[in-house]
Amino acid sequence: MKNFVLNSREDLIEAVKYFGFLPFFANEIEGFSIEEMTPSSRWFTGLDGPWDWKGPVIGEGDCVYGKFFANKAGFVSNRWFPDFANIRRDGYDFDARAEDGLASYNDQYLYGIISRHHSILSKDAKIEGGYVKPRKNSPDAWQPRKGFDTSITRLQMQCYVIISNFEYEMSKSGEFYGWGIARYAIPEEYPGKKKFTDKVYRHTVEDSRRRVKKHLKSVLEDTDETLLNRLIGR
Repeated sequence: MKNFVLNSREDLIEAVKYFGFLPFFANEIEGFSIEEMTPSSRWFTGLDGPWDWKGPVIGEGDCVYGKFFANKAGFVSNRWFPDFANIRRDGYDFDARAEDGLASYNDQYLYGIISRHHSILSKDAKIEGGYVKPRKNSPDAWQPRKGFDTSITRLQMQCYVIISNFEYEMSKSGEFYGWGIARYAIPEEYPGKKKFTDKVYRHTVEDSRRRVKKHLKSVLEDTDETLLNRLIGR
């Protein structure tokens, strides 16, 4: 495996471009994560690091971001995302999945909220969907809808939803603060959608799997095939 040391977002962009797939956190493939490639001095230390880079990398790195790897986050390059999505979707667009009874009502409900918008912040999706109490004028007996985290994670794992950016709250003094708030989007409705939409079902699922596996074998030399299969999924 090629050795990357991530000291800048440019380093991260280059790593995503090279590997095509890059989990954020340590996983079954030793050394194959942003966490393990980042010097400890830049991991949760207050210095400029991957937690700050992930939003800009989404915008600049010719890649997508989401919870794609064992329900945890990571990047996939735009070159490989159509094949990856074809595999994870098992060849289904979302409407066909729903028509065949393969998407739960809760997943359809949340997908509908996101698809009605060009993109939507997680906090706004939760409010619109009734997952959190509205800001005011709520009946005393009002109960929040459950299942947001489960559905949004599954929709990302199936590549029907991506995180298109992270945005920050702003104080009265004009300073950004807190953790970045995820902005969700549907790949078919995201900038560059035509390239994705034209390519996602171009190959059979098995052809997409062969293409992805061949690439991963070339960049993750000597990695056990069982681990590659689990990384690819389905």
